[in-house]
Amino acid sequence: MKKTVLSGIRPTGNLHLGNYFGAVRSFVKMQHDYNCYFFIADIHSLTTHPTPENLQNGVKQVLAEYLACGIDPEVATIFIQSDVPEVTELYTFLNMNAYLGELERTTSFKDKARQQPDNVNAGLLTYPVLMAADILIHKANYVPVGKDQEQNLEMARKFAKRFNHMYHHKVFPMPKPFTFDGKDMIKVPGLDGSGKMGKSEGNGIFLYEDPAEIRKKVMRAVTDAGPTEMNQKKPEPIENLFTLMKIVSGPETVSFFDNQYNNCAIRYGDMKKQLAEDIISFTTPIRERILEIRNDDEYLAKVALQGAEKARESARKTLEEVKSVMGIKRLF
Repeated sequence: MKKTVLSGIRPTGNLHLGNYFGAVRSFVKMQHDYNCYFFIADIHSLTTHPTPENLQNGVKQVLAEYLACGIDPEVATIFIQSDVPEVTELYTFLNMNAYLGELERTTSFKDKARQQPDNVNAGLLTYPVLMAADILIHKANYVPVGKDQEQNLEMARKFAKRFNHMYHHKVFPMPKPFTFDGKDMIKVPGLDGSGKMGKSEGNGIFLYEDPAEIRKKVMRAVTDAGPTEMNQKKPEPIENLFTLMKIVSGPETVSFFDNQYNNCAIRYGDMKKQLAEDIISFTTPIRERILEIRNDDEYLAKVALQGAEKARESARKTLEEVKSVMGIKRLF
């Protein structure tokens, strides 16, 4: 039997090249080898009080982007969190065995409370419980998580273990972090000269962006005055540009500009123009597919309904088992 993998996607922001060459390509491969559940975490996003319009647009955009990148709804289960009410019911039950002190100590809660001091709501406090419900409702064996979510996965393991012990039934397996094969993951640098590409840093190239915006962003990328010695080591901002070029350009293009740099003849303006065009060539088919899917409400509704049905079938089985061992049964 295939192991189950679950991953949540917040309906805020959009996919950039870093996401694509990071987790998304791996998800596309993974869906054929594992029983995959990919959900759009619209309930989680309510902790920041988005407007209804922004929430709906975000859900549709993210769903379109993941489908355009290759998530196959006939193979994997991709669904919207709020379409599976069993999740919030399990969330309620798990909250009864989650304690104030342990929730207040979580890094994610403390960070969010600092970031939005005027909106420290109960949803922020119990965020790890809802995340645990997302994972445990499908009895996930693996969860791909970043560094910022590792503690929340540990909380899910704690809640699963506590529930199993309290009710003397091994209802939930212990979910483990999913480690991607290093060969599949490419760290894509940002355009600001340091670190990796990210949504909040403002240094990313998004898959849906039009060519004019991509050219504008790439031409603003950080560079320096140019090399002063033959074959000198590239500083980080320049190395980042070459890393981006290696991802989207042909080897002969990379070799040409590398030789130009090593011979102190590099013209960064020419390199950026070439890089921008190569990024556009790479992203255009994905962008066109995103727009096609985004404008097809009938197809999006079909995918969402199909995903909800598959997810609810799995969730109902788990919830029935949970309620049975807890003693929550109809008496008449």
